[in-house]
Amino acid sequence: MTERIPAVVRPEGGSDRPPPARFAYDRHTWKEIAHLLANLPVSLVGFTYVVTVLFTGAALTVTVIGLPLLAAGLMGARQLGKLERGRARGLLGVRVDEPSRLPMRGAGGFLPHLWLSLKDPVGWRTVLYEFMRLPWGVVTFTVTLTSLFVLWPVLPFIARGLANVDRAMVRALLSPSDELERRIAELESDRGVVVDTAAADLRRIERDLHDGAQARLVALAMGLGLAKEKLLEDPDAAAAMVDEAHGEVKLALQELRDLARGIHPAVLTDRGLDAALSSVSSRCTVPVKVTADLPTRPAAAIEGIAYFTVSELLQNVSKHSGARSASVDVWRSDDRLLIQVWDDGRGGASLDGGTGMAGLADRLGAVDGLFVVDSPEGGPTTITAELPWRDRAE
Repeated sequence: MTERIPAVVRPEGGSDRPPPARFAYDRHTWKEIAHLLANLPVSLVGFTYVVTVLFTGAALTVTVIGLPLLAAGLMGARQLGKLERGRARGLLGVRVDEPSRLPMRGAGGFLPHLWLSLKDPVGWRTVLYEFMRLPWGVVTFTVTLTSLFVLWPVLPFIARGLANVDRAMVRALLSPSDELERRIAELESDRGVVVDTAAADLRRIERDLHDGAQARLVALAMGLGLAKEKLLEDPDAAAAMVDEAHGEVKLALQELRDLARGIHPAVLTDRGLDAALSSVSSRCTVPVKVTADLPTRPAAAIEGIAYFTVSELLQNVSKHSGARSASVDVWRSDDRLLIQVWDDGRGGASLDGGTGMAGLADRLGAVDGLFVVDSPEGGPTTITAELPWRDRAE
């Protein structure tokens, strides 16, 4: 699977640390002085905003407009944080990643989106930042302004010390929270994978119906129409045509069964993963030993993903491996469902080998799963898949 790199403080074009402070007034010193003098008016605006909007929203939570107002206030706080990051970037050289945007309102409706906005950690950390900034803004403005007239020779060192506190506050409170932001980015990517996979599956089903069973049923209807016309004038020919139509019906039914098995096999629903994997392994051209150690059945969605993962891997064994034997092992370990498919074939399998493994890795990643391929040239091949375990609803 493609490794996703969490959002971190990342300097552009080198370190974001300024050069060491000196008695001379260079451009870094003047930028720091400008930042420190601007702290008071900027912090007054931020503090006034969060107190007015958020406290008003909290006071009105007993009414229908209180929570939406509070959520809107947190979204506004996000914009204050964006402005503060820009100011720190321009004057202090602190470069931090922008947090991920909140998801737009989707099918979940207004209330789930409202709850998501109220829990927004980025907004709340910005609120905390603005509360802390007011007393700190008073200190930095007073000390810097006084030093301009009293402590002019050592002001570069004073400004550097005060500015370093500002840098630390920006990094601590306005940077993305690494794990949360990484997870949001993963979920946004995985949502796209799920949508694309579902669309591809629908197109496959539509194509199979159109080219297979539907075409056969159309031919069957035409054949029965001709047989009806010949029923009186040539009963023997009509009987032969009906007999041929009977064979076409059997073939159409078989194609529909195969299609239904590809969507969700009945044996999986009725008897569980052990029986379903034994069934799919019997269709493999290589002898397969199946071992399933599952004290209970997992959730239907997890069971289905596990089945289709093994099914596609065994198809690869049949088509590409040149193996003489294979095995499938499935077991539960704590809160994970583990699957291991092994074969003694020629090896050389990889995620970019054109055998559909990259798609399997993406599908498992979309449900917080893992997919690991160990396939040296000459074999054997061992593929391990891991899925989250969720208990089956009774």
